[in-house]
Formats: sequence, C-alpha cells, structure tokens
Amino acid sequence: MRVTVSRKAHFNAAHRLYRKDWSAEQNDAVFGKCNNPNFHGHNYELIVSVTGPINPETGYVIDIKDLADIIFEEVESKFDHKNLNLDVPEFENLNPTAENIVVVIWEKIRKRIVPEHDLEITLYETPRNFVTYKGE
Repeated sequence: MRVTVSRKAHFNAAHRLYRKDWSAEQNDAVFGKCNNPNFHGHNYELIVSVTGPINPETGYVIDIKDLADIIFEEVESKFDHKNLNLDVPEFENLNPTAENIVVVIWEKIRKRIVPEHDLEITLYETPRNFVTYKGE
C-alpha cells in the first residue's frame, strides 16, 4: 500500500523571461510582457507530494515536519523575495519559466527524499497557471 503525503508552501519572487542570445524583438515576440527588462513578480504556491509505503512503526510515509523543513531549506529560504534571474544560481543560464522552476525545485528536493519514495511537485505561478513535474 502506497500513500501520498502533500505539503503546501509559497514564495514570492521576481523574474524576467528572455534569452540572452536572442534579439530584443525576438524576446518580445515570444515572451511578451514577461520579458520586461525591469522584471515582474509572482506569489508562487507550491505543493510537494511524496508517495511511498506507510512505515509500520511510525504510521508515516514521511514525517510532515521533516518535509516542511526540506521545503524551507531547499526552496523558501533560497527563492523567497529573490530575483530568480539575478539571485538564484540555477537560473544564471536557465530561463526561469514555470516549467524550468518546477524542475529545479524537484531536483533540489529529490536529493533529500529516500529513493523508495516518489516525488511530485506542482507549482502555481498564478491561481490559474500551474505546472507539475514528477521527474519523468
């Protein structure tokens, strides 16, 4: 029997969608207002889900406090109130789209979760726009 445990979190961050190797016209055509040279921000909502067997001794799949600590250490403390393009090393040469952000978050958290457990990350950029990554 496998159960999924989920924890919500959030962070506020600014970013700019653009490619350094493209002209201003091409960036504007592809990324539109998200290419604002002065950046723009989002109130990101995050759902981290861990799936695995229930430990018969504790009754947990994962201790939710441990999961909360991992999320804080790997995501909130590094992304919250940051400019993703300028302050987060993973995005120095990676366009901080929602798709790329969710993969970076998954990779950071994956290394802290035991291999027997599956990990799924859902990232809301806005209440209506969100992405999900399962490591596939």
